[in-house]
Amino acid sequence: MKHRIKRTYRIARYVIYRETLVDKRDMAWSFLGAFLGVGLIGALNHFYLPARDNLFVLGSFGASAVLIYGHTQSPLAQPRNVIGGHVLSAITGVTMCMLISAPEWEWLAGALAVACSIVVMQLTKTVHPPGGATALLAVAGSQKIRALGYLYVLSPVATGVFMLLLVAFIVNNIPGNRNYPARGKWW
Repeated sequence: MKHRIKRTYRIARYVIYRETLVDKRDMAWSFLGAFLGVGLIGALNHFYLPARDNLFVLGSFGASAVLIYGHTQSPLAQPRNVIGGHVLSAITGVTMCMLISAPEWEWLAGALAVACSIVVMQLTKTVHPPGGATALLAVAGSQKIRALGYLYVLSPVATGVFMLLLVAFIVNNIPGNRNYPARGKWW
């Protein structure tokens, strides 16, 4: 029994150790991809949109960047999940915001937006955790975001997602680098 416990401990320690090893080149590519992807969205927001329309940079894009540049082989980081997760969650969030528009019920609209977006992503097999934040932003974001209505789905959400993915396709597929999307996971 004691031998079995020691053996299990050694295996668990090895697996945990192996999972925490990170290739320095992989870290550099993750940094470059995240910098370029989020930087592109930020630059577009800063240079091409008036300062009063500061809507284009969403917090959920930062979370997506972690997945598509830092954990490229995860099922949650594949293009179908990234696009579907954000877009369907944005639609869900805007719908909840419109159905429950009274300010005193904003908490309920936000909770329903996130909960329903999870179910929608599960039903469509497009689970992408940052999508929950995208749904919540449609309800709890600034008045400017709420005023966009369903345009929120196209810009900033869909436009930003396509910019992130464009950079991911380029940076993650530079020869000698990693492969993105994962084999056979385009859609």
